[in-house]
Amino acid sequence: METYRLTLKDARHLLYTKEISPVELADAVFNRIDSVDKHVNAYVTVTREAGTGTAKATDFAALGSQISGIPVAIKDNICTKGIKTTCSSRILENFVPPYESTVTTRLSGYVLVGKTNLDEFAMGSSTENSAFFTTKNPWAVDRAPGGSSGGSAAAVAADECIAALGSDTGGSIRQPASFCGVVGLKPTYGRVSRYGLVAFASSLDQIGPLTKTVEDAAILLNLISGRDPLDSTSAPVDVPDFTQSLRGSLKGLKVGIPDEYFIEGMDKEVHECILKAIDELRAQGADIVKINLPHTAYAVAAYYVLATSEASSNLARYDGVKYGLRVDGNNLLDMYVKTRAAGFGKEVKRRIMLGSYALSSGYYDAYYKKAQQVRTLITRDFEEAFKKVDVIVTPTSPTTAFKIGEKADNPLQMYLSDIFTISVNLAGIPAISIPCGFDSKGLPVGLQLIGRPFDEETILKAAYSYERATPWHTQRPSL
Repeated sequence: METYRLTLKDARHLLYTKEISPVELADAVFNRIDSVDKHVNAYVTVTREAGTGTAKATDFAALGSQISGIPVAIKDNICTKGIKTTCSSRILENFVPPYESTVTTRLSGYVLVGKTNLDEFAMGSSTENSAFFTTKNPWAVDRAPGGSSGGSAAAVAADECIAALGSDTGGSIRQPASFCGVVGLKPTYGRVSRYGLVAFASSLDQIGPLTKTVEDAAILLNLISGRDPLDSTSAPVDVPDFTQSLRGSLKGLKVGIPDEYFIEGMDKEVHECILKAIDELRAQGADIVKINLPHTAYAVAAYYVLATSEASSNLARYDGVKYGLRVDGNNLLDMYVKTRAAGFGKEVKRRIMLGSYALSSGYYDAYYKKAQQVRTLITRDFEEAFKKVDVIVTPTSPTTAFKIGEKADNPLQMYLSDIFTISVNLAGIPAISIPCGFDSKGLPVGLQLIGRPFDEETILKAAYSYERATPWHTQRPSL
């Protein structure tokens, strides 16, 4: 049995029944990494020694939580005490956090497989902006895995872990999940603590799971959710058992289809896959309702003002003084300039400059304030839509995975890769991407389901029902 192919749920069962041991499972995953990661480049750091040590300790301990003994990959912008957390940036290339993130603390007993590659500081949609190397899409290694959580998505798709965590600021979990044919869930803002997540845009960032099945995503969400006194933005709301919401009929579920998400320029084969997925939901008893989200067209512009403004503020801390890279200069200002010039990549510098400009005197009202007003309008669009429907269904991405290098010289084209995911972050609501087919090149297509604030249960239920009726989640790339 190829145990590295197991889902989280199945691995958990086999560990409980002692049909496999934690060490056997960890060895299978680490051997899989040794075999295929030279083709995929999913990992910045592989933690074989530490992971095997945890697995050995689990052999002698009672299997406590649902994650005990399970090999999980963590995006390399989530702090792991004593293990490098680089954000795929030269400025943090040798940074070892002195503390643990809340989400990894809550994964009690898990086996850390390694830290996965990302676009530097999570700024990108292809993982080409990593300072170290580009991750490859396991379905076609000449294509991008998406971003910024491309390493986590590729690791799950290539069976280089049982599950993974990523972060989503404008689609950075869902878009790579779509490109790599896996499940990616962006929870409601505040559902999951951001303590220990290296900040990109603090009002948009959210940690979430990347998994092989919807049920696995529900299991991980159970573990990482909940109020955290270390994060003032984490919400004091009850956490249900998300796995209990999966079963049940979709009869009478109102599914909204927004005209604004079926645009000119969308790949024809993606469009066809989404229409077939909608037909499947209808066949299961869902009521399909046409809706409008009229301010969608302004989402990308508003997002890139707000996200870059917050990035310019958050990244001011990387100055060579307290931690990270330091390049000495003739004076303090010279040290700042040289450190940041050497440490930050092109895309990060671009976004810092955009954000600094948007926040500068004389331009704040014209850009940042206006973008916040647009954000409010987009949030209201969703509020109005959810008075009529229970869930909104859209494509996750307008295309399947593009070729590596295809959009590297055109930042605007790259930014538009997230056109269907950005609005969700601006509104702070939950969304999930699940596989819904393949194009003629054999590349996965993702279906996005969007829900009300703190109503992950409904999108998980709809996603699970669709998944059980279709074969797409069972298919794996051949590496």
